[in-house]
Amino acid sequence: MIPGRGAPVAGAVVLLDGPAIAYAGPAAEAPPAAPDDDVTTAAVVMPGLWDCHVHLLGQLQPDLAMLPREPIALRAARGVAGLRAALDAGVTSIRELAGLGADMAPAVAEGTIAGPAIHAAGAAISPTGGHVDLHSYPLSWVHEWGATSGDLRVADGTAECARVVREQLRRNAKVIKVCASGGVMSEVDHPMHQQFTDAELRILVEVAGLAERVVAAHCHGKPGMIAALEAGVRTIEHGTYLDEECADAMRETGAILVPTRFVIHSAMADLDRLPPYAQPKMRAVAERHAEAIALAHRSGVTIAMGTDIGAGDWGRHGEELPLLVESGLTPLEAIEAATANGPATLGPQAPRSGRLAEGYDADLLILDDNPLDDIAVLADPARVRQVWKAGRRVK
Repeated sequence: MIPGRGAPVAGAVVLLDGPAIAYAGPAAEAPPAAPDDDVTTAAVVMPGLWDCHVHLLGQLQPDLAMLPREPIALRAARGVAGLRAALDAGVTSIRELAGLGADMAPAVAEGTIAGPAIHAAGAAISPTGGHVDLHSYPLSWVHEWGATSGDLRVADGTAECARVVREQLRRNAKVIKVCASGGVMSEVDHPMHQQFTDAELRILVEVAGLAERVVAAHCHGKPGMIAALEAGVRTIEHGTYLDEECADAMRETGAILVPTRFVIHSAMADLDRLPPYAQPKMRAVAERHAEAIALAHRSGVTIAMGTDIGAGDWGRHGEELPLLVESGLTPLEAIEAATANGPATLGPQAPRSGRLAEGYDADLLILDDNPLDDIAVLADPARVRQVWKAGRRVK
């Protein structure tokens, strides 16, 4: 048994009581089995995976400018297939950081569609000209579409920032997503530049905190990272230009890094898939990103797994774990990043999940091969033999 946090346990038993775990530990200390208990034997059991950075955008190709051109119902239908693929890959919980997740979460919770538990942010928020502004459209169109689609929102000034956060809370967002730096998949802005002012970042965090929500900050550049950490964000997403000062600040504030190695690695393997404006920015980011993650790990920064999967890559979530190992994490540390560390990215909204322990959610994987010997086991959905979610076998 790989418990999610702590050392593996040989000869272990996990007992489920409905949607929760009743016992997880050595067989010698387990309560006796009842005659009518349903028993499954396995080589390895571990918690279900958390992907802490995904987007239910329903796109076939990564191009934000295409979002307004496709009906929301079409994109949601594609999202249904993506959620099923994630579940089959062993992902039982996702933190969805912009897209249709806030609207699709109830359908998963009620059992209408199959998928991981969705902890959604609603819309990602940036200032005018920022990472989620669609620069090729008239600004008035961007405002109108953003107010109705729920994927992306532009906000300027502290009053407007406060209002847009409240819009997401009205949708029952469990976390707030802001863009503290420029990005790769946006046309005009630069990944190094800070976008929101310090005052805007503080109000975004303050209003979220009033509702016991934390803020996830998209951040490539150091200026935005430092400003976001000073404002009190809970997580830094990507962290490309993270240095020793940033690592120290993250450790001191208890912030968590969600590196998203997968999106950069997969983009570099098929760069022509990206819009032309994004390709040089992706090359520049890729040169620095792996080094930053290795530095964060050496510095003792807490890491949680996230892929940034959004278009066409659903089901490939487990590929993040070998990439984390390449960045210096041990296989056991990578599994902890993908399990026990995941709920902490939600702050007060965190469920009791990501660990095999009494009282935790009965989300678990059954494997025939030990990922501590070969972490690539978790990168191949075919090698994930069974998936259990809330005490029910869903694969």
